[in-house]
Amino acid sequence: MNPCLKMTCVALMAFVASPLIVAKNKVAEEKTVKQIHDLTMKSIQGKDVPLKSYKDKVILVVNVASACGYTPQYKGLQALHDKYASKGLVVLGVPSNEFGAQEPGSDEEITEFCKKNYGVTFDLMAKTKVNGADACALYQILTSKDANEATAGKVKWNFTKFLVGKDGKVIGRFEPGVSPESEELAKAIEKALN
Repeated sequence: MNPCLKMTCVALMAFVASPLIVAKNKVAEEKTVKQIHDLTMKSIQGKDVPLKSYKDKVILVVNVASACGYTPQYKGLQALHDKYASKGLVVLGVPSNEFGAQEPGSDEEITEFCKKNYGVTFDLMAKTKVNGADACALYQILTSKDANEATAGKVKWNFTKFLVGKDGKVIGRFEPGVSPESEELAKAIEKALN
């Protein structure tokens, strides 16, 4: 083979392969970012909350609403916080207005409602979306088959609960009908904490 032609072939192969390498690296980079502890969310007070601050803790993530039939679950969520926070549980309320427009208030109104009616002291995030293409990054992970096939799928209603292990992996999903006081949820939390 002509040496000039051989060099042209090698250069052409390198040129064609380089976008593939870049694309492969970009996919790998995207996968490393899609870990719960790599995310930062806004608190209900508008401050950045790096979720790495919850590393080595068990997180119960709940999409909450103030005007829902399940709203009294705030009381049970606060009780879980009171009982297990010292053992490493973080209850994380994420307000959303997607289901029956049952969370129409501002972040300030939600905060006041939660404190006044349920004495909420657990962490609340800023109101956000939990479904679809514009769902917040946390819920994109929580509902993803990549995170846990058994817990994947669209959030169907307010007060759906996701249990996240100390390593940031999704380990359980509890639909709204499973109350915070349920034995099923308590057992799962205790197992994750131990």
